[in-house]
Amino acid sequence: MPETKLAAQPEYDTTYLHSLRELYVILGLFAVFCFWSIFVCYNYGYLSPGEQRSEISMVLGMPAWAFWGLAFPWIVVDIVAVWFCFFYMKVDDLGEAHEGEDIAEQVAHLHGGEETHGE
Repeated sequence: MPETKLAAQPEYDTTYLHSLRELYVILGLFAVFCFWSIFVCYNYGYLSPGEQRSEISMVLGMPAWAFWGLAFPWIVVDIVAVWFCFFYMKVDDLGEAHEGEDIAEQVAHLHGGEETHGE
């Protein structure tokens, strides 16, 4: 029986691999801080229909659930985002820019196509 060869894994560009890794980190951070906000705000800010609080605890002039569920994660994720952008992301070489060449080819192609339609 002939042995079936496994399909060879394609060799990915390092720029693609870096962007994929950064995507996973960003999605992970989003999931963690979204879960944190929903969990804290729901568990500490929601009152059952028959429940009442006599006193609301405050942090920096806002309800504690709003501070710990909204303000605190936003501050932390801002700090993490600055660290992520300046120290974690990789600067990849995207190659030499050929900005004018593509436009010149397109213009030449368009002008060449107009001449054939006019005849």
